[in-house]
Amino acid sequence: MEPLISIIIIAALFIATITDLKTREVPNWLSYSLIFIGLGVRGIYSLVYSDMTFFVYGAAGFIVFLLLAYALFYTGQWGGGDSKLLMGMGALIGLEFSKDAFLISFLINILLVGAVYAIIFSVILALLNPKKIINSFKKISSQRNVFIARRGVLLLVLFLVIVSWFFELSMRIMLLSLAGLTFVMFFIWLFVKSVEMSCMIKMAPVSKLTEGDWVVKDVMHKGKRVAGPKDLGISLKQIQKLKRLKIKKVLIKQGIPFVPSFLIGFILTLIYGNLFLLLI
Repeated sequence: MEPLISIIIIAALFIATITDLKTREVPNWLSYSLIFIGLGVRGIYSLVYSDMTFFVYGAAGFIVFLLLAYALFYTGQWGGGDSKLLMGMGALIGLEFSKDAFLISFLINILLVGAVYAIIFSVILALLNPKKIINSFKKISSQRNVFIARRGVLLLVLFLVIVSWFFELSMRIMLLSLAGLTFVMFFIWLFVKSVEMSCMIKMAPVSKLTEGDWVVKDVMHKGKRVAGPKDLGISLKQIQKLKRLKIKKVLIKQGIPFVPSFLIGFILTLIYGNLFLLLI
């Protein structure tokens, strides 16, 4: 990783982290600047060293993170700001065609760091709002689909425990570990959903909406749908229409500000490389 590129990425992620924590938004100018700077810097390197691989690596990194960003955005995992920031980082880091490519290590690390970060963030919210979380947990747990899912998980855990006794010790430990992980992950999912439902869904003034905000419930006007969860983030055109219709507030979901995990993941990649390989 070139020192200049590392400095640019850390500076950009530091700015994005501050804005994400304050406003839950990543400014478009920052993400687009990273894309242009990444491809531009790599183009200059290619010209100076008469080697097009610098630019090709940048273009490949941009394309990989473009596809990943679209997949995460349209499955509702990340917002548009996070996705655009990833594209810029892909252009800057570049994808070298080798088994120890920095981009691959960084991608694995942000997934690992992001999972831990999301759990810690949820725990902090739960500690600050214990009554809300408990009530929400009870409400979600009583839903029919969750009740059926819980029975399914318990049956699967019981099946794995019983089957494990027909195998040798190493396989038995693996199956019992899988049973325990399945049980724990189900309740972690319930916990995270409870935090989301009680602490991250709120009524927001239309005047405060920004492009990409997630509308939880369909907004209707004279029997016609104006905006809703199917949009995967509200558009500027829809926000303007809501203002024209003089709709004051809509129900939105605030996502976890994930950009800090990008910064942590990048620094850890610089220091340790691939954390998954390090752990195993």
